[in-house]
Amino acid sequence: MKRCKDYAAHYPKWNDWKWQVSNRITTADGIAGFLGMTETERSDVGQCLSAFRMAITPYYASLINPDDPDDPIRKVCVPSIQETYPCEDDMADPLGEVSESPVPHIVHRYPDRVLFLITLQCSTYCRYCTRRRVVGEEDRIISEPALKTALAYIRSHPEIRDVLISGGDPLVMGTEKLEHIISELRAIPHVDIIRIGTRVPVVLPMRITEELLTMLKKYQPIWINTHFTHPREITPESGKACATIVDAGIPLGNQTVLLRGINDRTEILKELFLKLVHLRVRPYYLYQCDLSRGIGHFRTTVDEGIEIMHALTGNISGYAVPKFVIDAPGGGGKVPINYNYVISKDDREVVMENFRGDIYRYPQPIDRQKTR
Repeated sequence: MKRCKDYAAHYPKWNDWKWQVSNRITTADGIAGFLGMTETERSDVGQCLSAFRMAITPYYASLINPDDPDDPIRKVCVPSIQETYPCEDDMADPLGEVSESPVPHIVHRYPDRVLFLITLQCSTYCRYCTRRRVVGEEDRIISEPALKTALAYIRSHPEIRDVLISGGDPLVMGTEKLEHIISELRAIPHVDIIRIGTRVPVVLPMRITEELLTMLKKYQPIWINTHFTHPREITPESGKACATIVDAGIPLGNQTVLLRGINDRTEILKELFLKLVHLRVRPYYLYQCDLSRGIGHFRTTVDEGIEIMHALTGNISGYAVPKFVIDAPGGGGKVPINYNYVISKDDREVVMENFRGDIYRYPQPIDRQKTR
């Protein structure tokens, strides 16, 4: 099995992020040639591509074990015929973003922050993407008139102190265009925090260049959330990308989606979260899989997620344990889902169990005014 260093030796521009984007694998024939797929598998991919687009960077494709049909990275990026199976729970816009978009490209759900969707392009299209209704349909970034409208909305709402730049993947944009957007946001007095959601460190780590980070450092405070899904995605290349971001003084968090047959086992997520902490990446959210069209085969039960979180809690450091959430269908926002450690409570005490299942009691404070 070839590794990244082998491909880098064969392709002189392998470490050029623009070359990686220009040479993404986008067709059934392309991925079949890369993985040595059967004719049936090739046909299935072609059928799926009639509904949902595919794009995979050569770097990320090189992480796939072509001899393993159940390879987790393959499942994350290579279309499956299961994407064409209808499911009665499927939703085109599972998070209700359209209904909470006051102007194009802006989603204003929470009081003090907005989601700012500035591009429809990613370097690699994840098969479980919640925005597959629009992301990947065309490689289009926000137009200048639409940008002005979005910025005007943010300026007119002084309660907005936090802007999450997402898409698509903002870091697939050219640095000059990205700086234009970030500089306009930073010029708004009430915008304190600028966040960037990106999977680039995972699927296109060579994009994390000195030029990019020098630009971002000019507009602090900036936070970045990335999206590692499986320990196999942590490579020398992705590890270097994360280290470079953190060394530039930019906090780095991670969001993982719980996916059936990919990472729905405690030992897999434990390995992932501990490796992320080693890279100075804070596990932030573990998401229950959304209800987007064609991804029902990735969904686990909610109880499975709760049990995984229960098994992790107390057995690894608290800062390595993310918050398990469901992004409530229809626009309800992120709802924390927890194992219930409280057995009972009343005015006298709280009875609870710890991570080992041992029982403890905590006395409620006495209302001394009532005892006089």
